[in-house]
Amino acid sequence: MDGLLSIGDFSRMTFLSVKTLRHYHEVGLLEPARIDDSSGYRYYRLDQVGTAQLIRRFRSLDLPVDQVRAVLTAPDDESRNRVIVAHLERMSTQLAETQARVESLQRLLTTPTQLSVSYRDEPAVTALAVVETVDAAEWVPWWLGAFTELHQALRASGLSRTGPDGAIFPTEAFTDERGELVAFVPIPAEAVPAVAGRVQVVTVPGARVAVTSYDGPLVDLDQAYSAVGAWVWEQARSSDGPVRERYLPTGDPDDLIAHVTEVCWPVA
Repeated sequence: MDGLLSIGDFSRMTFLSVKTLRHYHEVGLLEPARIDDSSGYRYYRLDQVGTAQLIRRFRSLDLPVDQVRAVLTAPDDESRNRVIVAHLERMSTQLAETQARVESLQRLLTTPTQLSVSYRDEPAVTALAVVETVDAAEWVPWWLGAFTELHQALRASGLSRTGPDGAIFPTEAFTDERGELVAFVPIPAEAVPAVAGRVQVVTVPGARVAVTSYDGPLVDLDQAYSAVGAWVWEQARSSDGPVRERYLPTGDPDDLIAHVTEVCWPVA
């Protein structure tokens, strides 16, 4: 018909099923060249084969339909490439996260974690802090943003930290996947600087805690929690109050990644 390809031939040439081609038509991603008025049968031009193959490859990389459309309708190469590069970066991040989870599972199955635990009395400290209610899915980006802001405020104040960075996680943050988190940097009690933005000056209360140190991938941090929690339970000690983490820097204290995490479990 007028040199057009039937939907069956077009399907064979592009490896896209008739159902998929109909869907792409419905969402405005790949319009047929012609639709028969009486039968509703779809026909395509030969020059649409390359576009269909491009769509198929993008979709095989899980590029969402709206972003595929943005690529196909981009006014220039720069706009098109910006969408593609952003998606490839997301895929690379997802691949790295998947690999980290696979390695974590292998460690869990083959290498039991052995961590020592001890008691310690944490004194009350004055600190610069960011306090905010956060969903569990947002903990990591919130943590990074909070400590970046705290370190900037510390430098601006001209003060020196009096101890390692820390964070407080209430029980409901785990049980309800949402809770009021506290990220803090200890400062001298006698020097209270002016603060701005989310940063405030707080007193972090003292506490009796059981402590274990963890130095490894973030994905395995739960093993430190289970180790110290099990130790407290085995010691028949009651547990009440929020868990604390303290971050012992292994280099530059402003490096948010390079640290050993102390998990401090509250005990009565």
